[in-house]
Amino acid sequence: MRTKDIIQTEKKYILQTYGRPEFVLERGNGVYLFDTEGNRYLDFVSGLAVNALGYGDYDVLRSIENQAGMLMHVSNLYHTIPSVKLAELLVENSFCDRVFFCNSGTESWEAALKFCRKWGNTAAEKPKNRFLAFNNSFHGRTYGSISTTGQPKYHQGFEPLLPGVDFAEFNDIESVEDMVTEDTCAILVEPIQAEGGIHVASNEFLKKLRELCDERNMLLVFDEIQVGCGRTGPLWAHEGYGIQPDVMTVAKALGGGLPIGVTLMRQHVAEAIEAGDHAATFGANPVACAAAVAVFQKLLVPEFIAEVQEKGQYFFGRLEKIKERFPTQIKEVRGRGLILGAVTEKPAADFLTPFRDRDILIATAGANVVRFLPPLVIERNRIDEVVDVFDEILRQDCNGK
Repeated sequence: MRTKDIIQTEKKYILQTYGRPEFVLERGNGVYLFDTEGNRYLDFVSGLAVNALGYGDYDVLRSIENQAGMLMHVSNLYHTIPSVKLAELLVENSFCDRVFFCNSGTESWEAALKFCRKWGNTAAEKPKNRFLAFNNSFHGRTYGSISTTGQPKYHQGFEPLLPGVDFAEFNDIESVEDMVTEDTCAILVEPIQAEGGIHVASNEFLKKLRELCDERNMLLVFDEIQVGCGRTGPLWAHEGYGIQPDVMTVAKALGGGLPIGVTLMRQHVAEAIEAGDHAATFGANPVACAAAVAVFQKLLVPEFIAEVQEKGQYFFGRLEKIKERFPTQIKEVRGRGLILGAVTEKPAADFLTPFRDRDILIATAGANVVRFLPPLVIERNRIDEVVDVFDEILRQDCNGK
């Protein structure tokens, strides 16, 4: 089928919940994507932080092929080897004592909400079941996820939402203290508000949240769906703050391109959950878990993480120089590691086509933030290429072209 025919067929049969550009991606290799017309694109979206190792990683492909040839699915009714291997790796390399496997980030968030409420209603000193989330947050598009997302645009038309959710201001501990009540069972927070505009939590803010949760017997829940698995520099984003949550959600990069989600928790939360409290038919899928084991083992290599940190600092520095050159057009540079955003004067969406015309794919984060999410294996010269193109686009804007 020709590109035009594919797009017309897509519009005929697929529910139009996405606004897609007029090209069709066909394959990927390394840090590049190729469309059906043979055009090559440097990928600084990574499937929205999923393809951390780029496209065609040999070890991930081999793990998928080997496991698919042995066992693709049996459901969670039975023990499987890949799920046990992955669970052990996650527990031994994080704060948690137990994990729950599902199929996506928003599924892992829904599970976290259930687990927190079950803990609050049955295991806390006094039954409590309210959540405190944050304005400008984003946790997914399922019902519980949008109910705890602090952006009204995602609520419109889907009311009434899940009850028992309060919202405070991000990076404002006084706002949190004002909103917390004796009925609050958990504080829900992203270390970096990714979809909300790459807003980075301050060290003091997250430390104060941890202290407040300890003082008031509440759970601290981190959404690391987009910012975990090495994206911000360390293996887990919260490691950069020197604190630990009680519950954490992980997905995206962990599966290497296959769907997987994980809810990680400490023992005192796990003890509130009984058989039958939650389930996922495709959770702990053997092929997805085998791929995740291959991905995670690479993320555990100290040199790999060190390179992500070094490249992130270099990328941030180059964007800062762009800001100095174009102070009117670029208001701020935000982020950590290889999740970075440039706050722009004009709508960020206006940059998508100019980058794409130069064979580079980028994303946005809110109305005025150009978001950069390259594969973690990106090389420094590819970072230079993207920043140089950004410079060219801004310079042309200044000249009115």
